[in-house]
Amino acid sequence: MPPQQKELLSLPPPPSGTGHVNDRVSFRTEGTQRVISVHGVVFAHYSVEDRAAEAYAMITLWESEYATQSQVARAFGYSARSLRRYQERFEAEGIRALVRKPGRPAGRRSESAQERGRDQTILHLKTKGASNRAIAGKLGLSEKAIRKRLRRLGWQPQTEPATSGPLFEQDTPGDTSATSQVSENTIDSPKGAVAAATGRRDGTHQDIELASASRDPNPLDRSMDRLLAAMGLIEDAAPVFAPAESLPRAGVLLAIPALVASDVLPVARQIYGSIGPAFYGLRTTLVAYILLALLRIPRPETLKEYAPGDLGRIVGLDRLPEVKTLRRKLARLASRKASQEFGRELARRRIAERGRILGFLYIDGHVRAYHGKHTIPKAYLARTRLAVPGTTDYWVNDKKGEPLFVVTAEANAAMTRMLIPILDEVRNLMGRRRRVTMVFDRGGWSPKLFQKLLAMGLDILTYRKGRARRIAEKRFLWRTAKLDGRPVKYLLHDQAVRFLRGKLRLRQVTRLTDNGKQTPIVTSRWDLRDIVVAYRMFERWRQENFFKYMRQEFLIDALSDYQVEPDDPERSVPNPARKAIDKELRKARTHWNKLKQTYGDAWLDYIEGRTPTMREFKAADQNIYQEVQEAAERVAELAAQQKSLPLRVPLAAARPDQDLVKLSTERKHLTNVLKLVAYQIESDLVNLIRPHYARAEDEGRTLIQTVLQSTATLEPTDQELRVTLSPFSSPHRSQAVAALCENLNQAETCFPGTDLRMRFAVAGYPK
Repeated sequence: MPPQQKELLSLPPPPSGTGHVNDRVSFRTEGTQRVISVHGVVFAHYSVEDRAAEAYAMITLWESEYATQSQVARAFGYSARSLRRYQERFEAEGIRALVRKPGRPAGRRSESAQERGRDQTILHLKTKGASNRAIAGKLGLSEKAIRKRLRRLGWQPQTEPATSGPLFEQDTPGDTSATSQVSENTIDSPKGAVAAATGRRDGTHQDIELASASRDPNPLDRSMDRLLAAMGLIEDAAPVFAPAESLPRAGVLLAIPALVASDVLPVARQIYGSIGPAFYGLRTTLVAYILLALLRIPRPETLKEYAPGDLGRIVGLDRLPEVKTLRRKLARLASRKASQEFGRELARRRIAERGRILGFLYIDGHVRAYHGKHTIPKAYLARTRLAVPGTTDYWVNDKKGEPLFVVTAEANAAMTRMLIPILDEVRNLMGRRRRVTMVFDRGGWSPKLFQKLLAMGLDILTYRKGRARRIAEKRFLWRTAKLDGRPVKYLLHDQAVRFLRGKLRLRQVTRLTDNGKQTPIVTSRWDLRDIVVAYRMFERWRQENFFKYMRQEFLIDALSDYQVEPDDPERSVPNPARKAIDKELRKARTHWNKLKQTYGDAWLDYIEGRTPTMREFKAADQNIYQEVQEAAERVAELAAQQKSLPLRVPLAAARPDQDLVKLSTERKHLTNVLKLVAYQIESDLVNLIRPHYARAEDEGRTLIQTVLQSTATLEPTDQELRVTLSPFSSPHRSQAVAALCENLNQAETCFPGTDLRMRFAVAGYPK
C-alpha cells in the first residue's frame, strides 16, 4: 500500500466563537460583540444584546441574497417564521419596528382568575384519566390548546392507570364552567374509548349512552354501528381503517394535519354542539366536506360520479355519505343560523395565530349570478358588464391573498354601504389598538366615508375615482425596492391632496406607465415609502386571482340550495317608474339634439349656397323649427315627470304583485366558510413544500393538487396510520413530497376521532 502524501499547507483552526452561515458568510462572537463577514469583508458589527441590530443584519443578509432564509435563521438560532416576521415589520414601519417596545408585548395579558380555574379543571380531569380530546370537547377548546396548557403547567402522566368509572361528572343545571353542557361516560370497548354525548345548545341534556368505538369486527362492514346509530346510541361513528393497496385519492390524507391545526373541528363543536345521534355526525360531515373540496368535489351532487366505498375508506368508514345524506347534514347545520358566528370564530383564531402579517387587508365583492325562476335583486357582474340577478359576497383577504372571512351583503348593498359594518367586524377581530390598512378598489370611493374610517382608527388605500389633474411627466421619479423577495421598479410622483373643501387631507401617489397612463392612488398612510404604497395597491390583483381560482376550482358561484326566504318589504330600492321615465327622457333628448343639428346644417347649406332658392330654404327651415320645438316640449314634459317621481321607494311599492323573496344565504355562507378553510389548508401545504420545490411559485398549487389526488397505501396499526404515497412523475417532485411528509410527521397529528398518529412517506424514499 503506497504511503499517504503529507498535507503540504494546513489551515489553522478557526478562532473560538466562529460560526458559518454558508460558504460565503461567517460570523465571530467575542463576549457581547459579534462581527459578520462576507467573503472575509466585514458586513456588520453589533452587540448580541441588541436584538434590533441583529434582526436588521439578518434581514440585510437575506435581501442581499448572500444567504437563504433558512440558512440565516438556522445560523443565528431563529425560526424562518421569526425572520419573515422581522422582514414584514421592517417593510411596514422601518427599523423602529424591530425595537421591542417597553412593557408587556401587545396582545398578552396577565392570567385571570377564570384562566386559573380552567387550569385547575384541566388538571383535575387529566388526573381522573380523561384524554386531551375529551377535555377539549368539554371546555370548547382545541386538543392542541389542552396539550400546550398541560405542558406549561408541568403535568406528568400517572404511573398507575386511572380507576374505572365516569371521566366526567354529570353537569348540574347551574354548572356553566364549560362552553356547553356535556355528559360523557365510558363504554366497554376493545380500546376503552370515551363516549361523548353533547347536549343541545339550549342547555338540555340527552340522557343517551353514546359509543365512540366501533362494534364491527370488519372495518368494511359497519352494519352494527349503523344499527346503533339508528337506535340513537352513536353520535358520530369512529373511524376504523382497513389496510388498502393503491387506494385512489388517498393522498388527500396529507391535508389532515393542516385541517386539525385550523381548529375547524373544535370551533364547530363549540358553535354547533352536535347534530344529534347519527352515523355521520358533526366531525365526519365537516371532515368529509373539506376533503371533498380539496379533491375538487365541491358539491354534494357531484358525489354520484364517485364510488362511495373508496371515498369512505379514506376517512375510516365503509362508505362516505352520499348526495342526499350530505345535503341533509348541511341543511341541519344551516338551520342553526350560526354560520356567521362560525366564520367569525375561525377568523379570530387565525388572527391570533398569524396576526402579524395582517397589517394590510384587501376587501372586494364577488357577485354570484342566479339563473332560477325567482325574481331577486340584481347586481352588476363585472365579467359580463351587465346587471344580473345575483348575490354579492364581500371577502376580506390578507396581504398575501389568503382569505380571512366572508360577509354576504344584504340585497347586494354597494361597497360604500358595506365597508362600515365589515370594518367594525375587522376592528373587533383585530383589536382596537392594532393599526390596519384597508385596501379596496374604486367601488368604495367616498371622501365622506373616508372621514368615518379614519375616525375609527383605520387607514385606507384605494384608487382615485373621477378626473384628476394630469401631472407633468418630468416630475415623476424612478423608485426601486425589493418587496416580498421580489425586485420592484415604478415611475412615481408623490403629493398631498385635499377633498371636501379642504377638510380631508390625504396622500396621492401616482404611477406613470410606459404608454403614458397615470394611475393615482390615494391613502392615509404618510409613513410608508411611495413605492410600498403603489406595490400594496397593485397587489390587489392577488384577490382578483383568488376569486378566479375559487370559481374554477372550488365552485363558489354554484348554488348550495334552491331555497328562498322573505325579503324586507320596507327595503329601499330604485323606483322602477322613474327608471322607465329616465329611459324615455334619454331617447327624447337624443332626438332633440339630432333635430338641432339638422336645423344648423340647413342654415349652413343656405349660407354656403347649397340651397337653390330662398323659398326652399324657408320651407325647410319652418318644418325643422317646428319639429325642434315639439321635441323641446317633449323633453320638458318628461323632465317634469321625472322630477315628480321619488328616486327610491319601498320594495313592496316597487313590486306590488310579486313575491318579495331573496335567496337563502345561511347554507351558502356555511359552505363558503368550509371552502375557505379548504383553500387555507391548500395554501399551508404549498408553504410547507416551498423550500423543497424550486418552482413552487409557479407550480406549487398544481403539485399539491396532484399530491392530494394521488393513490396511496394505508397501513393501520394499533398506534399509527401509515400513509405511503405512490412515486410521482419525476424524482425531484417525489423528493419534494417526501420532504413535505417529513415535516407533517413532526406534527404528530392524530386522525380526528382516533388516537392513531399519522405517518406519511413516499414509496421508495427514506422515511
